[in-house]
Amino acid sequence: MSMKKRLAVFSLFSLLCIAGTLSAQESSNPNKSSMALTTFETIRLEEPDLKGDGSLMTAMSNCKSDRDFQAGNLSLKHLSEILWAAYGSNRGDGKKTVPSALALYPLNVYAILSNGIYLYDPESHVLTPVVEGDHRELAGGFPAAKTAPLNLVFIADYTRYQNTGNEMIDGYLQSPQTRLRFASLDAGHCTQNVYLYCATEGIKAVVRGGVEAGLADLLGLGKHHEVIVAQTVGY
Repeated sequence: MSMKKRLAVFSLFSLLCIAGTLSAQESSNPNKSSMALTTFETIRLEEPDLKGDGSLMTAMSNCKSDRDFQAGNLSLKHLSEILWAAYGSNRGDGKKTVPSALALYPLNVYAILSNGIYLYDPESHVLTPVVEGDHRELAGGFPAAKTAPLNLVFIADYTRYQNTGNEMIDGYLQSPQTRLRFASLDAGHCTQNVYLYCATEGIKAVVRGGVEAGLADLLGLGKHHEVIVAQTVGY
C-alpha cells in the first residue's frame, strides 16, 4: 500500500475513533439523560451547579421564546436547576433567587410533568407529589404544552398578604388590584430567571398567559389563590 493510501486510511480511522468517543460522551452526558418517571413520589432534586460556564451576557443574547419541544423528560439536573432558578432558596433566611414585593413571597410553583403534578418546596428543594397522572392537557391551550416535558405554573396565595405585622401594609394589600400587581411582578422575575437559565443550557422555554380552568379545580385551589402565569420548558 502506498504512503498516500496509508495516510488516508489512518485519517479515516482517526475520524471514526473521534466520532465514536464524542457519541459515547453525548450518550453519557447526565445533563441530557432523561428521568424515568415510573413512580409518583417525592422527587429529590439535585443541588444546582453554581459554577456553570455560561455568562450572563451570553445567556441574554440567546434568550428567546420557543414553541417546538421534543418528547421525553428533562434530565434531573436540568429539572432541579430550573426549579431552583425560578424560586429556590439561596440564603439561610428563606430569601429566594428572585425579589418579592415586601419580601412576602406569595407564589406557589407547580411543576406539571408527564406522570403528575408536583408542588415545589423551596426550603427543602424537593418536588412534592400533588396529583398523579398526565394532566398536561390542563397546562393551557398552547398545543405544545400537552407534550412538553415541563410546564411551570405560578399561583399566588393571597393569604400571605395578610397579617404582616404592619397595619398600614395590611390595609394597602386589601386591594385586589394591588395583590395581583405585586404577585404578577414576582412571577415575572421567576419566569425571567427560567429564561436565562434555559438560554445558558440550550433549553427551550416560552412563557404563557394562563392555563385551563380545570387545573384550579384539580388542585383544589380556593378563593385566595389565583393563577398568575405559566411557562413551558423542554428540549
